[in-house]
Amino acid sequence: MNIQALLSEKVSQALTAAGAPAGSEAQVRQSAKAQFGDYQANGVMAVAKKLGIPPRQLAEKVVQLLALEGIAEKTEIAGPGFINIFLDKQWVAIQVENALTAPKLGLAPVEPQTIVIDYSAPNVAKEMHVGHLRSTIIGDAAARTLEFLGHNVIRANHVGDWGTQFGMLIAYLEKMQNENANEMDLSDLEAFYREAKKHYDEDAEFAERARGYVVKLQGGDEYCGQMWRKLVDITMAQNQINYERLNVTLTKDDVMGESLYNGMLPGIVADLKEKGLAVESEGATVVFLDEYKNKEGEPMGVIIQKKDGGYLYTTTDIACAKYRYETLNADRVLYYIDSRQHQHLMQAWTIVRKAGYVPDSVSLEHHMFGMMLGKDGKPFKTRAGGTIKLSELLDEAYDRALKLIAEKNPQMESDELTALAKVVSIGAIKYADLSKSRTTDYVFDWDNMLAFEGNTAPYMQYAYTRVASIFKRAGIQETELTQPVALHDEREYALATRLLQFEETITLVAREGTPHVMCAYLYDLAGLFSGFYEHCPILNAENDDVRQSRLKLALLTAKTLKQGLDTLGIETVEKM
Repeated sequence: MNIQALLSEKVSQALTAAGAPAGSEAQVRQSAKAQFGDYQANGVMAVAKKLGIPPRQLAEKVVQLLALEGIAEKTEIAGPGFINIFLDKQWVAIQVENALTAPKLGLAPVEPQTIVIDYSAPNVAKEMHVGHLRSTIIGDAAARTLEFLGHNVIRANHVGDWGTQFGMLIAYLEKMQNENANEMDLSDLEAFYREAKKHYDEDAEFAERARGYVVKLQGGDEYCGQMWRKLVDITMAQNQINYERLNVTLTKDDVMGESLYNGMLPGIVADLKEKGLAVESEGATVVFLDEYKNKEGEPMGVIIQKKDGGYLYTTTDIACAKYRYETLNADRVLYYIDSRQHQHLMQAWTIVRKAGYVPDSVSLEHHMFGMMLGKDGKPFKTRAGGTIKLSELLDEAYDRALKLIAEKNPQMESDELTALAKVVSIGAIKYADLSKSRTTDYVFDWDNMLAFEGNTAPYMQYAYTRVASIFKRAGIQETELTQPVALHDEREYALATRLLQFEETITLVAREGTPHVMCAYLYDLAGLFSGFYEHCPILNAENDDVRQSRLKLALLTAKTLKQGLDTLGIETVEKM
């Protein structure tokens, strides 16, 4: 039940009936304080200004025309023309019942869209490092959220699997295979890449062979293609281990590397020339954009083909957007790429729109994110200043979680301990990131992220376990709860209302790509449950009707916490 959407519709109808122009914004929001009701409609002032009448006069008319019988207990006008809406407790109780029995916690079905989500994007022959973490986990939370709502989600892992460096990598792979007749182990991709680069820089004969292999690979040579495929497969097999450890839903079937668009590039350059968008400039092919100016105030030139015939990232990104619309039939495309790439993407999409490759009805969205910083406020690196491998970060998180849990539960069996440490450590890393606004940089802090207090994964996972344990102690099944929900205490009512705001929360997360909004909601929900649990006895309630009603509130809380954490890719456990 999306209460905000329901009230918005009712207030909009009343505004129109009161003489407002059709389509006037109701601006219904959740109230910040209980004395202002549950929701507040703020749209009257803007409409009254347009109509040239006092806002309060219009507000009085709207309140008279508001059809909220059975939904709101009362409405009142505050200040210059805000309309405060107090929900009816009986109506809220019925909605809680519906949410418990309906699929997907009572969420309204959506008009399904095909949504392509571009995220993670590691490079071939390099190990994933902490710089890939934000794209991977924020993008995956978006994919899970949109899929849960009922959209057709296509995950696109835009792997860096093409370019001039592949000549060098193929030449070095060949050298290694010749020297070690048996199948080589490429477990340390970083070392492999470093050695290949060293040979390229120091051995002229090797460098010449490498340059030749680039040309052959790009020309479709079978041998170079096989060697290239081997490099891609080894890299992605290692990345898949990281994805599975991280509880991320990407698989090898989601790889859509740069190479995928290679065959499209000559045609795009030719087409942009034919349309008069691209011109020759100093031997290169360039698109000049009036929307972007250089330091001299002249239109900025975006190169799409170098004078040596090579293509650029921009050309690939133009092809990529075109492919996602024409071949994947996308209605919406979301890119989880860091904020430093913003201008590059905007330029590519400006060319895409001008060329007519993707219509305006298809949304291209850069859901950018900030950097992961150390406590010193600088990019998060090893003490020696090197980049931290993602696998090493996950190892350290596991070790720290294991130690912490073992201290708290000295009697716990080792199997249970290791399973719990896995869930808690991965949850902690993901939640620490997802709970911060993605548009800002965030400071990585082990102590905070593994704390069992505050807005952290261990606290949220424990909150779920605590609610779920009530049913074990009660020895009661969900099907045995036959009495209706009744809201008498203010804490019962506050919890019930917040539970019903799950749909508003997830709708906002889906629209804006802001998982921190879900984290804030779940943390707030856990706090409200805590207050309810302390002041409203559940198992020792005064009679069975109250006991069952409160058990139903606890049940919906457990289901909502579990589902909310699942959309973030964070697992829950039944015992902690």
